[in-house]
Order: sequence, then structure tokens, then C-alpha cells
Amino acid sequence: MTTATTRTTVRAYHQARFQGDIPAAARTLSEPFHFQSPLLISGSTHQHLRGLEAFLGIVTGVDLVSELYGETEATLVYDVHTSVPAIGTQRTAEHFRLTNGRIDTIRLIFDATPWHGIMQAATLS
Repeated sequence: MTTATTRTTVRAYHQARFQGDIPAAARTLSEPFHFQSPLLISGSTHQHLRGLEAFLGIVTGVDLVSELYGETEATLVYDVHTSVPAIGTQRTAEHFRLTNGRIDTIRLIFDATPWHGIMQAATLS
């Protein structure tokens, strides 16, 4: 695998995800697949992508800050702009590992503090 392949795959996933194209995002992921964030852990592509539409419902834009690529890993840093005043703009780092040209692991890193109250309110309603 080359750095160019990693870049193509990761950028395809990033763009498809934020455009809401779930089938295109799924095509970049492998099975087995593992996702981890401060709020969620999932062990399959289906489980990972299941909540994407709801999340995109509050996203108003994404600004890519930095992207770093290696042969089997990549890191993106970006700002997610939301319509939720308590969250506003969320600075996010995302680390990817790839096997055979497909993403097998994603680790999402962000400050989850503003999300806790929102998630708690959602479970109480």
C-alpha cells in the first residue's frame, strides 16, 4: 500500500461521511472494523455508520485543518460546526489504520464534555 492509496481512501471516507453518502463511506471500511471515540465504541461498519444520519442532522459545516498520511495510517484534524449552541464548533482529531487499502480502525479524539448533557437529556426524554 502507498501513501497515495491511504490518502485516497481516507479522503473518500471523510467526504462521503460528511455528505451523508453512507454506502460510499461503507465501501472504504473493512470487516473486521473497530471504532472508538470518547462517547462510542463499535465493532462493525454497520454499527459505526448507523448513527451517522442523526449526527449529520446537526452538522452545518466541516473545515479540514490538517491531514497527515503514511502507508497504513492517517490523521485528520478538522472543525465540525454544529447547529447546537452548547457544542458550537468541535475541534476533532481522527486517526485511521488501514489494511489492504481499506480502513479497519478509526479513533476519534475530541472534548466530549459538551456532549454529556445533550446525551443525558436525550435519554431522559
